[in-house]
Amino acid sequence: MTDDTLRAGATEALGRFITGFRRDRLNDDQRRIAQLCMLDGAAVALAGEHEPVARIVRGMVTAEGGVPEAFVFGLGHHLPARAAALANGTAMHALDYDDTHFDHIGHSTVAILPAVLALGEKLGASGAEVLDAFVIGIETACRVGVYFGPGHYQSGFHQTATAGAFGAAAAAARLVGLPQDACRHAIGIVSTRASGLKSQFGTMGKPLHAGLAAANGVEAATLAGLGFVSNPQGLEGLQGFAETHAGGGRVKPDAFDGLGEAFRFDRVQFKYHACCHGTHAPIEALAAIVRDKKIEPEAVESVTLKVHPRWLRVCDIKEPATGLEAKFSYTQTSAMVLAARDTASLASFDDAACSDRQLAALRDRVIVETDDGLGDTEARVNLLTRNGRRISSHADLSRPTPVAETEARLKAKAAALIGADAAARLAACVGGMAEDAAFGLPALLAGLSKH
Repeated sequence: MTDDTLRAGATEALGRFITGFRRDRLNDDQRRIAQLCMLDGAAVALAGEHEPVARIVRGMVTAEGGVPEAFVFGLGHHLPARAAALANGTAMHALDYDDTHFDHIGHSTVAILPAVLALGEKLGASGAEVLDAFVIGIETACRVGVYFGPGHYQSGFHQTATAGAFGAAAAAARLVGLPQDACRHAIGIVSTRASGLKSQFGTMGKPLHAGLAAANGVEAATLAGLGFVSNPQGLEGLQGFAETHAGGGRVKPDAFDGLGEAFRFDRVQFKYHACCHGTHAPIEALAAIVRDKKIEPEAVESVTLKVHPRWLRVCDIKEPATGLEAKFSYTQTSAMVLAARDTASLASFDDAACSDRQLAALRDRVIVETDDGLGDTEARVNLLTRNGRRISSHADLSRPTPVAETEARLKAKAAALIGADAAARLAACVGGMAEDAAFGLPALLAGLSKH
């Protein structure tokens, strides 16, 4: 079989997956991971609903008005599903504290969850149906991201907005109940809508990407359900999205092998630091040195971070001026670790921290180097003390973590973000979604939201 033949099967494979997915293909751990993605996404949205970017987008869609179909974080009344997906996706990524999938270096949950929340409420779906759609969406986002290959990300595209939009369309198509032919048109529609550039990192443009992906997915599935016809090979066909956006590299047609039988989404990485995921491995490695060797900041001569080269275009803001920029700064986050500032706290990433004299002095001692031998999830840190002592540490975020441990850490994170009672109610609601009961999450979130 030729590459062209394989490429032509991408949308076909996705159509079969969307319509043929069976929840019994998931094991208990995979199902629980999907629920934990929802728990984490909802918690960070509640914590971020009044961030400036969330307020601005919410204000825009509120002014537009429309049919009341779905709740919006921070708003006391409902809006159309597409508008809700746009506002809620933006709020969910406003803090940049949501999960990441390194198969495609994207934030899958914040692109998919707002779409299924909005359509699930609008259509009166059951919790189990919404969970099925969510799994379809995040798995699709991962597979499409792998299909595009690293050249897509390296050339400047943000996979949360691009691969995420395809995932949102797949999830929405499942909830709408599209047949395979219409699913292919939904994929074609979203292929001409997906967009998002890494040049927006460190600005309000980045969280907007999540909202755009979710809204594009809702729009594509809705239009396809109304009979809208697109190029059904808009993803992989001649001058389609993959050809025009893959960064000059070859796509990876085997990205869809085993789709529906084997899954990649459960390799998701959750954030326990309130900054870009590219900074987390260095934070973990440096924190281990500071903790285990009891290093005081005044004892540090220099710190050398070694990371994969691709992260330099994302996380190497040497002298951040704003809290948003600090989230994308190796030097700032390393200085915070050395000074014992809490990188899990949202309050640590404010504008004032960027002009803090102690942190500024420590930033000057941090050197960032690249190493092609390291993976996206790895970092190596070498610390030199003023008395000549050299200490090294290595961290790899991809090392498997038991689901029970992940669950405990995410529940603690949610409690810190939204309070223990709200976190417990949210965890209980999400935990019951595997049952064919009414979808109660939107009503709970509307009650927990502050407006």
